[in-house]
Amino acid sequence: MTLDPVHVDTIAYLASSIADGVDDADHDDLAGTVWRDWLDPLREEGRPVVEPVGDHELRRAAVEDAALAERPFETSHGVDSGTLNPTSFKNGLVLDVAHAAMGSEPTDLDLHRGRSVVVTVHANDATVYFPDVTDDWSRYDDGHSERRVLKVPRTRRFADETVHELALSLAESHHALQHVHLVDDLLVLDGPLYPKRLLNWATRDQELREVAYGDTVAEAVENYVRLVEACIDRGVPLVGFVKNPTTGYVTRTLDAKGVDAPWPDDTAMFTRLLELRADGERDTDAVTFTSWLYSRGGSDEPMSADGDALGVDRDRDPALYELTFMLVYEPREDVLFKVEAPAAFTEDDAVRDALTQQVVSEVAAEQGPPAAVRKADELARIGVGEKQSLRRKFEDRFGAEHLRTYDDVRWADDE
Repeated sequence: MTLDPVHVDTIAYLASSIADGVDDADHDDLAGTVWRDWLDPLREEGRPVVEPVGDHELRRAAVEDAALAERPFETSHGVDSGTLNPTSFKNGLVLDVAHAAMGSEPTDLDLHRGRSVVVTVHANDATVYFPDVTDDWSRYDDGHSERRVLKVPRTRRFADETVHELALSLAESHHALQHVHLVDDLLVLDGPLYPKRLLNWATRDQELREVAYGDTVAEAVENYVRLVEACIDRGVPLVGFVKNPTTGYVTRTLDAKGVDAPWPDDTAMFTRLLELRADGERDTDAVTFTSWLYSRGGSDEPMSADGDALGVDRDRDPALYELTFMLVYEPREDVLFKVEAPAAFTEDDAVRDALTQQVVSEVAAEQGPPAAVRKADELARIGVGEKQSLRRKFEDRFGAEHLRTYDDVRWADDE
């Protein structure tokens, strides 16, 4: 133990002195006001960026009733991508590895065997040549899986970010697109519906803006666009289940309008809106959730009807690709989830209701993400020991050690 009790007590005392100056008793009322008066719709420069799809309501469902409720979709499939995390080597290379898998509920072991593996590599030296890198997908494991090496665009300041985000997005979207024909009822991505970080690059530093409109990002974004189209063709709803929503777009927009939003981000605001309390105690007997909303601002703007999709052609009415979302609050764990889907599905009243019922029932039963998402996460995850083994193999092949930091030493025992 690094802190003696006297220090713990002192820190608690300091926290108390801070708390004495904070009165959040009116935050519940403000959250309700934002929901009623500002999100129906929320406008930015006159353009509706957040507005209801159908009814504009806050809802609740008893945990036990929701968990046992009949689910509209008999089967569901989830897709996730796990990563090594960006790794720098002493020869100047920076790389990451992403490993995507599809899980199903009920379980399908043959399906679970298939993987899509992408190694992204960044070289600061423009003269570096990789003679064996063809940039094409190739099959392995008796044809069940695919692999690829991709040299990412040079961007010295953002090497870690580019190798990570491109590996993750390309592996996930490729795997989903290659296996969507096996999905009969419902497809759930573990994470956002679209690659938000890649879409955000279009509004970032000039160096990243150039990458955002380059061929590599276009390929990843196009995969997601084609996935939406394939799901429309098959009549299979597609959703993204975001376990850790981090957006702050609504609260930033409210601040710009002069609404003094006290929350650090949208997650804090919607959690406050959906959390139920009685006599100061959190009510854990009901899952609470919002109705569906369009989102056309921030990182979702490129996929809106009047967005440019980073130059990717959309074969159908662009309005069908617009992102819609709902929020689900799980009170037993005190966590908020965001569920995203293309407007092509949620604008249909029956499909929208079915998606809502399915998600709420699964969250109530699992006390967390749907079973198919959990399975995909378990399949795709690259564990600590596997990461260490992969780094050693890369060191052997490159003849160069990876760049260690003191944290590698400091946290070695914990890992």
